[in-house]
Amino acid sequence: MASENLSNCSKPPDFQHTLYAITYTVIFIPGLLANSIAVWVLRNYINKKSKAIIFMINLASADLAHVLSLPLRIYYYINHTWPFGRFLCLLCFYLKYLNMYASIIFLTLISVQRYVFTANPFKAKDWKRRYDVAISVCVWIVVGSACLAFPIYRSSGMTNSTSCFADLGTSKMTGGTTVGMLIAAELSGFIIPLTVITYSTVKTRTQLKINSLEGIKEKGKRKALWMVMMCAFVFIICFTPYHISFFFYVLVGSQAIQNCVAQKIIMDFHPISLCLASFNCCLNPILYFFIASEFQNEMVKHGSSVIRMRLTSRESVSSMSP
Repeated sequence: MASENLSNCSKPPDFQHTLYAITYTVIFIPGLLANSIAVWVLRNYINKKSKAIIFMINLASADLAHVLSLPLRIYYYINHTWPFGRFLCLLCFYLKYLNMYASIIFLTLISVQRYVFTANPFKAKDWKRRYDVAISVCVWIVVGSACLAFPIYRSSGMTNSTSCFADLGTSKMTGGTTVGMLIAAELSGFIIPLTVITYSTVKTRTQLKINSLEGIKEKGKRKALWMVMMCAFVFIICFTPYHISFFFYVLVGSQAIQNCVAQKIIMDFHPISLCLASFNCCLNPILYFFIASEFQNEMVKHGSSVIRMRLTSRESVSSMSP
């Protein structure tokens, strides 16, 4: 009887399907538009000398890949059935975590690069774009390989072909494997990036204060501070709740936490933390639209050219009219 009551405590909350459906519906349109425009503008209209643009393109691409999978998620959580097959289910599941950890790494890289180039301007001049490309390729290989653990962990639980995502079961793992996976995910995906982003933000702010005391006013360094602060903000809002929740979620799954009330709180909070993690697709574009001055300039130029074309066409039509 006690075992049965405990299993009821660790059941997923009844509201999670509704929560996921609403969250992904809210995210889909703004996330699709913002990241599609970001990829297009960053690839074609940004000055090639701009720093961190390669990392921003990869960040926007990671967000776009996740956003494009959201309609299938929305369909499932509304209809409570999955007619698209095992492969698409696991692919969409994989893209969720690929987006999360790729975003974490690229936000960290943007923060570090902005701090280093702010503190050492000569390094910025000597830095080659191909270095960023090489780093990005390495990130995708490492993160892509590491994130395969998530669909593998859940794939054996796919006993029902019409179930997917939150309704998948989990593979049985030994205590050592569970601890190893938990430590690796928390260290590489949360603690180390959080420490690095925090350090970059504090040091960039300190550098800006030193410049102010010396009477140096550099607009570029102030923008760099806003950028690393935005990276920290996105990380704290989107990824910190999930990684705190994930730690206790794994403990519940391994029966390390036996208290019924604690299990219920953890299981209720877990889907909320996953939804917060998905909002990074809408928050990351703020880096491009409101902080990267080059991005703003190119958007203004593009908008101005469109307006001029429309005015020219109207003038041509009016001149031809009697």
